[in-house]
Amino acid sequence: MGVAGKDARSSKLILVPILAVLFVMIGYQYICPAGSNSCHFKTDGEKLKGVSLLSSALYQDNDDFYRDQDLEDDSSAKLLSKFNFTERDLDRHVEFNIKGDDVIVFLHIQKTGGTTFGRHLVRNIQKEESWPFSRFSTGWSCGLHADWTELTNCVPVIMDKKEAQRNKRNFYYITMLRDPVSRYLSEWKHVQRGATWKTALHMCDGRSPTQDELPNCYSGDDWSGVTLTEFMNCPSNLANNRQVRMLADLSLVGCYNMSSMNESQRNNILLSSAMSNLKNMAFYGLTEFQRKTQYLFERTFSLRFISAFTQINSTRAANVELSEGLRRRIEELNYLDVQLYEYAKDLFLQRFQFTRQREHQELRLKRREERRWLREQREQSRPWPTKHRGGGNRGGGLGKGTDGDFPTSTEDYTSQVARW
Repeated sequence: MGVAGKDARSSKLILVPILAVLFVMIGYQYICPAGSNSCHFKTDGEKLKGVSLLSSALYQDNDDFYRDQDLEDDSSAKLLSKFNFTERDLDRHVEFNIKGDDVIVFLHIQKTGGTTFGRHLVRNIQKEESWPFSRFSTGWSCGLHADWTELTNCVPVIMDKKEAQRNKRNFYYITMLRDPVSRYLSEWKHVQRGATWKTALHMCDGRSPTQDELPNCYSGDDWSGVTLTEFMNCPSNLANNRQVRMLADLSLVGCYNMSSMNESQRNNILLSSAMSNLKNMAFYGLTEFQRKTQYLFERTFSLRFISAFTQINSTRAANVELSEGLRRRIEELNYLDVQLYEYAKDLFLQRFQFTRQREHQELRLKRREERRWLREQREQSRPWPTKHRGGGNRGGGLGKGTDGDFPTSTEDYTSQVARW
């Protein structure tokens, strides 16, 4: 009995976990039959893939992606920035007084969609005041396609001459940027058709550059018919890194005097200055993100455009067929612009998400306050119960076991709460 009993007891102990495992397996097969996705468990890699897809969605260049459901506040879709932007860098709302002395100064960089945006500023907003400083409102008052160096020195003087200054005037600088390769090709096609900017002043430190400092790339009236190779081979072509040059403080590098410092030092200063000036501007938009540009401008200045911006992807630059070698060459010629655009795109999308999330938070708080106000109004409008007149409680108090003066409410008030 002793040995046999021990063996029987051991067999039962082994049998219990085996039966339990079999029961779980049978149950799993019943609930999750083969080929079913109902019990699919995501691996860590799949979870990360889902997050990366949400994050990359906001980076799509096709602005048709701009829909309300794609802009919801989702912490899992938070964009990862390569740069350490602060909340101050992301928050660009300004108290713009359109009827006062405030002026928006538009820095128009060639072939960035600035002509279209400039028209929006003066024709797509229902205001009669001449509040923007741009070619469509004041002409080229500071020179053809004046850059940051020219505008910051010229605009205050021009505005003071134009009208008597009563109060301190605020100048809010804005601009548009574009993918460097597309912008470069667009400028080449524009010049190829005979366009020139010969009348540009390029003022810096009180003077224009000499012929030795900025030699022409062509002889004659224009450069029409120029091939892309010829366009790229001119070392003094201002199309190269145009966006960095037009956004930087050129006085920091001796203006157009290339002998004032070595090329590496000059480029580092120009890029750093352009990034700083861009970040501190009241606003800038990106040609590749028209509706996001409209959204951020409207939230920055508390202004509204009459009609929506349109994303046009079929451009002359888009129709140019480039070999991989030519593309790399253009990127090398514009490597400062490439770095600037990477920085600008990162900051732009971070600002966009920051503004959307803040707007959603404000809407949630507003709705919460509205619901609280509705509850208070219902409480205040509820009729006060009449005094109980029944017998058995002559003292006027609530009778034990009776309905009393305050009957228990079983009404479901959730049906009266407005759905937002």
